Amino acid sequence: MHNEVYRDDWGIPHLRAAGARELAYAQGRNAALDRAWQIEVERHRAQGTTAAFLGAEAVEWDRFARRARLDDTARRCFERLAPETADWVRAYVDGVNAGLGEGAGGAPEFAAAGLAPGTWQPWTPLGVWLATHILFAGFPTKLWREEVARRLGDEAIELFATDGPGTSGSNGWLVTAERTTTGAPIIAGDPHRFIEDPGVYQQIRLACPEFDVVGLAVPGVPGIAHFGHTGEVAWAITNAMADYQDLYRERLRRTPAGGVQALGPDGWETAASHIETIEVAGAATVTVEVVETARGPVISGGPDSGEEAVSLRHPPRVTGELGFDALPALLRARTVADLDVALDRWVEPVNVVLAADTAGATLHRVAGHVPLRPHTNRLRTVPAWDAAYAWQTRSAPTVRADVHGTAVMANQRGIAAPLGVEFAPPHRADRIQELLDESARWTAKDMAAVHMDTHLASAEPLLRLLEEVAELDGPEALRQRDRLLRWDRRMDADSTEATLYAALRAEVVHRLAAHPALAPLRGSAHSDPYPDLFLPWLATVPRIAYALEGLLTGDDGPLTHADRVAVVAGAMERVAGAEVTRPWGESHRLAPWRALPGTDSDETRPGLAGDHDCVLSTSSVPGVTDRSARGPAARYVWDLARREDSLWVVPFGASGVPGGTHHRDQLPLWVRGELAPVVTDWNLLHREEERRDVSAGTSAGARAESAVFEREVDGFGTVSLVPVDPARDLDVLHAWVTEDRARFWGMGGYSREQVLDTYEFLDSLTTHHAYLAYSGGVPVALFQTYEPDADPLGECYDVQPGDHGVHLLIGPAGTGGPVAGFTGALLSVLIDYVFSDPAHLRVVVEPDARNTKGVARMVRAGFELGPEIDKPEKRARLAFLSRAAALGA
Repeated sequence: MHNEVYRDDWGIPHLRAAGARELAYAQGRNAALDRAWQIEVERHRAQGTTAAFLGAEAVEWDRFARRARLDDTARRCFERLAPETADWVRAYVDGVNAGLGEGAGGAPEFAAAGLAPGTWQPWTPLGVWLATHILFAGFPTKLWREEVARRLGDEAIELFATDGPGTSGSNGWLVTAERTTTGAPIIAGDPHRFIEDPGVYQQIRLACPEFDVVGLAVPGVPGIAHFGHTGEVAWAITNAMADYQDLYRERLRRTPAGGVQALGPDGWETAASHIETIEVAGAATVTVEVVETARGPVISGGPDSGEEAVSLRHPPRVTGELGFDALPALLRARTVADLDVALDRWVEPVNVVLAADTAGATLHRVAGHVPLRPHTNRLRTVPAWDAAYAWQTRSAPTVRADVHGTAVMANQRGIAAPLGVEFAPPHRADRIQELLDESARWTAKDMAAVHMDTHLASAEPLLRLLEEVAELDGPEALRQRDRLLRWDRRMDADSTEATLYAALRAEVVHRLAAHPALAPLRGSAHSDPYPDLFLPWLATVPRIAYALEGLLTGDDGPLTHADRVAVVAGAMERVAGAEVTRPWGESHRLAPWRALPGTDSDETRPGLAGDHDCVLSTSSVPGVTDRSARGPAARYVWDLARREDSLWVVPFGASGVPGGTHHRDQLPLWVRGELAPVVTDWNLLHREEERRDVSAGTSAGARAESAVFEREVDGFGTVSLVPVDPARDLDVLHAWVTEDRARFWGMGGYSREQVLDTYEFLDSLTTHHAYLAYSGGVPVALFQTYEPDADPLGECYDVQPGDHGVHLLIGPAGTGGPVAGFTGALLSVLIDYVFSDPAHLRVVVEPDARNTKGVARMVRAGFELGPEIDKPEKRARLAFLSRAAALGA
């Protein structure tokens, strides 16, 4: 059997090969073809070489990666792999190197960044894994605790204990066989991480005679680590919130010969040191001294800084084990017992695991290496010269729990409590359990309602204080207070009360940050002697925001109850005067991370429901921004009765190529809380060789040949108008018209079949036409024309001879627009096309009257505004552009 690549209707790769090694090669090659830019960025992150093409803003990460010795640690861990695992990883790397040139050729970011694809080393996947998870346990929190103790006293060190802005959590739950309609277990959940574009998780299927597994892979890493279903057993994880990384205060000195010494328990000892150079695009090179003591690499300070330095000690660097020997074993697992044995080899990150198999067996355990050492090590930086803080040679024992009916993991202080210090508040876990208890007959499809729950229990402390406010300045403040007290505590996208609550919360955060009791913390992030990379853990406002619930409750701490009531009262008066009336989704918009700046605007970013402590955990930073940079990086439901009844979705799509058909086609589903089916029947998949262009649906040559109009636009290249083929273009059409930003088109809840029916009907008419506008070989806009007297619009105004109606939907961010000037340039092409027919004397548009930006855009293009009209689906604003005005412009 040769390596075979199939895809489902969402472009998700299904790989089949003759053996595990061949399959690893196929997975590596697929990652290079689908995610070339993404995995190359990750390789450079592991090596500390991103500034060479991303510029000065990337220097801080590169300096940390070099000082922490990530690439060298990955190499050490690779050398300790079992021979069969090392061979499997090499096969994956061979596949990456085989496909990287072709993949980079189709990824426009390489040209934009001036980057050529490089060569992967056998240990590169381990480096990608290490760079992805090195900050997962949030060791910089110990630096924050040191600052709190120094500025407020040791008694305040736990004031801010909570799931902070630098950590990533997840939801996960298991329903046992007796609680489902099928009599087999179900596992569901969602990992919460910083949302990246492309996504950090790739939906994939890996099949060979030894195993057949579907799951969520990390691009650049072989196998399926965190979330998988082998057909017989399925598993999922959440961050255990364990503490397994220590920071040591180091006293360093320079020797006469220029070397470095560190003060250890037995006196001064030689530390390894060398100089590395960081290349920086558009700027001078930067040199960094890499120092490593007997505790670990120095990540802050140095022998010439005049202050104590800080070193990092973590299991992979100490033991040379990263846990990759578990990965092939997970793929081969057939039972919970097999999975349990495989997880004994897991190292980092430390996870809580839920698993079940088709026989009904279940598993709830912690997997990973947690070193045994004094409790103080978990709380703060500790002196390197004191032997009392040294690690023991063994790790903490495995923690397990039985499963009875249901089990929930949401980073709460659960079975991993003995292994950590700070955990997420219990709200998500409690709410999931409450929802699961509402039914004894669960199905896979039912789980979407749990995924999307928006109840915000953490709002209660603030609202209870608001209830105590006896007087407020003015009737508006009283009215707004009463609105909040009647609010259902749901952070729904269309809720204006949710927006009001968020505004009040942000104002409370700022007032607490300015309160005399916490004033010593102000500005600490910029005055601390730590690298700027750690600012998210050291900035006062975010820290207060995430610890708000604790700061507003309890009798301990620097704030009195009267202080809290006064802060809330002042915040309510300030917010009431601002007249907060927007729905939550208008300000709570997705803000994904990209290595290169995106072209997103508020018009193209979808609005989101949820909040940090909701089950739908779309996290913003109160007091800083309502934008959501963290949230569900995937959603999954593993059905143990029938794997083909399992469901999944990711925030964007299967492809990492901007503008590709499957780059963002899952985004509308993800926003609405819908899930795509897991397809397991090979007969329902598309063989890769049968698809002319898996990224864009058709070849660029075929598009050019079928274009009805083309025009060269200065600064943007050639724009082509191609008639829509409903079947061929269905992926693009459905993805675009069902996005929240296209709600004025009235197809937000349409299925693929409904969208296909709509455009097939449109295609059958002689009075209505639809086109895709292409720029640079990818679709950038949907353009529709119609004769007003053959359209319902004709009943709403006095149609003039030669009137020609148009609709325009700009493609989502990443398709070529909306960069500055692009929309105007595109609109000019479309107007030229309409007026290329001499029978067309006037262009008519009808944007939604609420779409003020769209109306303003038409005015800038020379349109004259007409009256507002009422249509069944909207109130519209007519606007007209005459041939004379257009040609004279």
